[in-house]
Amino acid sequence: MPIKNSNTLSILHSFKSSFSSISSPSFHSSTSSSPKCPSTPHKSPSTPPHPHHTLSQSMMEDNIATAESVIAKHAADPTPFYGDHQEGRDFLTAIKKLQESMLFFVSESSSNSSSHNNLVRAQTLMQTAMDRLGREFYHIMSVNRDNLDPDSISGRLSIRSIGSDYDYSDTGSDEDSLTTRESIQQNERLSSPAMLDVQSIAECMISSGYGKECLKIYKTLRKSIIDEGLHTLGFERLGPHQIHKLNWDIAEPKIKIWLNSSKIAVKTLFSGERILCDHVFAASGAIEETCFAEIVKDAAVDLFAFPESVATKCKKLPEKIFPILDLCDTLSELIPDIESIFSCESTSTVRSQAATAVAKLGDVVRTMIRDFESALQKDNCRLPVPGGGIHPLTHNVMNYVCALVDYSGTLVEVYSNQPLPVQSPLPELLIENSPTAEDPLSSITVLFAWLILVLLCKLDGKAELYKDVGLSYLFLANNLHYIVTKIRSSNLRYVLGNDWISKHDAKLHLYVASYENTTWGKAVASLQEDPTVVIERDAAMEVFQRFNHAFWAVYRAQTEWVVPDGSMREEMKASVKKKILTAYRAFYWKYRFLVGHEKDTDIIVPDHLETYLSELFYSSSLSGPGCNGYSRD
Repeated sequence: MPIKNSNTLSILHSFKSSFSSISSPSFHSSTSSSPKCPSTPHKSPSTPPHPHHTLSQSMMEDNIATAESVIAKHAADPTPFYGDHQEGRDFLTAIKKLQESMLFFVSESSSNSSSHNNLVRAQTLMQTAMDRLGREFYHIMSVNRDNLDPDSISGRLSIRSIGSDYDYSDTGSDEDSLTTRESIQQNERLSSPAMLDVQSIAECMISSGYGKECLKIYKTLRKSIIDEGLHTLGFERLGPHQIHKLNWDIAEPKIKIWLNSSKIAVKTLFSGERILCDHVFAASGAIEETCFAEIVKDAAVDLFAFPESVATKCKKLPEKIFPILDLCDTLSELIPDIESIFSCESTSTVRSQAATAVAKLGDVVRTMIRDFESALQKDNCRLPVPGGGIHPLTHNVMNYVCALVDYSGTLVEVYSNQPLPVQSPLPELLIENSPTAEDPLSSITVLFAWLILVLLCKLDGKAELYKDVGLSYLFLANNLHYIVTKIRSSNLRYVLGNDWISKHDAKLHLYVASYENTTWGKAVASLQEDPTVVIERDAAMEVFQRFNHAFWAVYRAQTEWVVPDGSMREEMKASVKKKILTAYRAFYWKYRFLVGHEKDTDIIVPDHLETYLSELFYSSSLSGPGCNGYSRD
């Protein structure tokens, strides 16, 4: 693209100021480095010519002639000289000489028509050289697309930054580690020359006043790589219409893709592109920042806008809190990398978008937990669970909070400087210590303890639905045992602590003892209180009959009662046997011969009594409706 003569002086003035501070570039070589530009001579237009001036002018004209022969040779030849570093160095040297001549003639052109003509000639050659150099720039970046991909670049930076302190044993076997290092070194051998050549051409074009053309080529190629990279990762940019119609059926599959693609995009695509931009445009920080922003800003903003779209458009259902927490957790983890990679002012919108998304996700998390607690408080189901088993509410709430506790770190951030959805003051049984600023996790402890307390209060109300007091206590014991067991087997044990568990274990034992006393107490009391006193046959028969009546009344009622947990069931049966069977066996063997073997006595044999007690708490299909899926362990 030729530059018009009317623009020549303005371009050259810009070129002169940039060239005075930038090295003249050269193609990569292991034996040479880029020569520095000599100091620019300054001649006042009013100074009369001297012999030295004539000699200098002749030298500059010779430079133009030499550059013209080199530039004309390669301008007509479409063959790239990438790979032939000598040809590349010769071409850049010719441009350097041409730059020196242009600097000389621009200071002379106002008072010397010959200098003006030489300047126009040099500018025409420079335009031709830049067209050729632009094609070479495009060719190098195209053929080295795989070696200049962000994954390779960020991988090299990682291995360099780790250095000799890296413990390769952490990544697998020694053979795998060696293979990884060799792969990185091989990639570096392939891509490093290309990076150096691209950098040399970029510096040359920018110092010659053709930065705009250079950036256009670079941005076109690199922006497509970023877009293709996100597409390969599965991330789909959402248009306004798609965002407006976003719901959970659409969002959940996309969230899974985003969770994986966002980490790779930040740590590989964006990071690698930032490294490459920093390297190629190292001579100009302003150009590097602008170029990087124009390549990745739109893609990055769209990537980090997706979590915000989910947070604002999808219905805030408490059961959907976990995808939201996954988004919040992943994005919060990436924030330090985002702030580092997008640190310049031109990419501030990316940082702002990521921060806004985290804040919106936090708002949604707090809303969902508040709605969950509110729904728990409002539960008014009046249908008792058959047999005093585990209430569905207990299952649902404990599954929810046990999954929620795995996000404690995220919740600490979400509730940082935010009020917890709990009432104050808290009961002593709820938590031993009040939350403090020094221990932010204690606030989350209060949150979980509060949710469980609300559940326990609801269970107290549901226990009153049973007409049999003993069954009420069995219901409370079953549900509290389930709650404590779930806490012990999850991360809640670390959040709530041993003191909380111990207090509720003691409460569980009270429920079990209350069940035994209210159900089996009458049967135990029917036996003679003082075993040292010998009674008559009629009195002994009366005791047997009283016990039989009390036992069968309780036993028949309890054929529908359940203890779902196997270990708890065996412990409770052992306790009942100890309370009843021991006393009955002693009485039976003392008076069985006295009462005789009359058929109408209907005395229970101790072995049979033990069998009956062993069949308690199953409520199998033997018990008919109300079994609710419980079976023998």
